[in-house]
Amino acid sequence: MHCPYCGASDTKVNDSRLISEGQQVRRRRECVSCHERFTTFEAAELLMPRLIKNDGSRQPFDEEKLRSGITRSLEKRPVSIEQIEACLNRVKQRLRAPGEREIESKLVGEAVMAELRKLDQVAYVRFASVYRDFQDIHEFKLEIERLAEPEVVEPKPASVSTETSETQSEPKSKSSRKPRQKKQESQILDSPDLFGDELL
Repeated sequence: MHCPYCGASDTKVNDSRLISEGQQVRRRRECVSCHERFTTFEAAELLMPRLIKNDGSRQPFDEEKLRSGITRSLEKRPVSIEQIEACLNRVKQRLRAPGEREIESKLVGEAVMAELRKLDQVAYVRFASVYRDFQDIHEFKLEIERLAEPEVVEPKPASVSTETSETQSEPKSKSSRKPRQKKQESQILDSPDLFGDELL
């Protein structure tokens, strides 16, 4: 690879490591001529499906548009660039998984929401407010309440024991803590205008 500083064709790799959950290789290179160092990123170039819009028109998948929407929803949130790239790669994997050449554009938004819900709930509600076109504060509150609901976990089958216990443990008291809705609402409502254009 040519040096971006002096144009020399002889460069060497000083360090290589996997990033973005193994989807990319980060390499630190050094120019043999001018000894300047620079970073390159290597990733597999896979064909993404075309998107079918609501009006039936087709358009190519735009990765930069998707990255911009995810990044703006995560503005001022404690999420690193590496986590954002990993989130983007997981969304792309979801879209490629069916193996179709064309998919409905709404699947992109649903994939982003599924990943943001696991990554950062404030960013999830920000994205959902645009994607689902929230009209008032009541819709924000309903979405936050849905996030606060515990996940349903299927009970494990009870193991058969030959020994009997003389005493039974007292039932655990239910937690009386209420979900911290006010803090999340203030973080969302005080956010700047996150999305100027259509996301997807």
